[in-house]
Amino acid sequence: MVEIEIAYEGELHTHARHGPSRADLATDAPRDNEGRGEAFSPTDLVAVALGSCMLTVMGILARRKGWLLDGAQARVEKHMVADPVRRIGRLAVQFSMPVGLPEEARGPLERAAHTCPVHESLHPAVEVDVRFDWA
Repeated sequence: MVEIEIAYEGELHTHARHGPSRADLATDAPRDNEGRGEAFSPTDLVAVALGSCMLTVMGILARRKGWLLDGAQARVEKHMVADPVRRIGRLAVQFSMPVGLPEEARGPLERAAHTCPVHESLHPAVEVDVRFDWA
């Protein structure tokens, strides 16, 4: 179990503190939903969580196999919908994979990305498109 404390600071801003590390982050509502867009929105953090989780799970596998994943990058596009309520409709994840990974790493790394805990926790109505660019 991990505990995270979140405080509403007014003006659609929140402040969160991660219990174990004491790391802080702030959120703000996006401009298209009455906010000022001065920080990640809560739904932006879902996109961050997905990309970070996928990279982390691939990193765990790569470390176990002795593959160097350093320099791998993910870009996540978040698409909102309003049917019947405002929610994330689609997350498009584009990976840029580093040079030097062996050919036999591709399949296992792609499978690992698709089975990360965040991906597995998303509602089925959220479309997740994942693409890999192999160097």
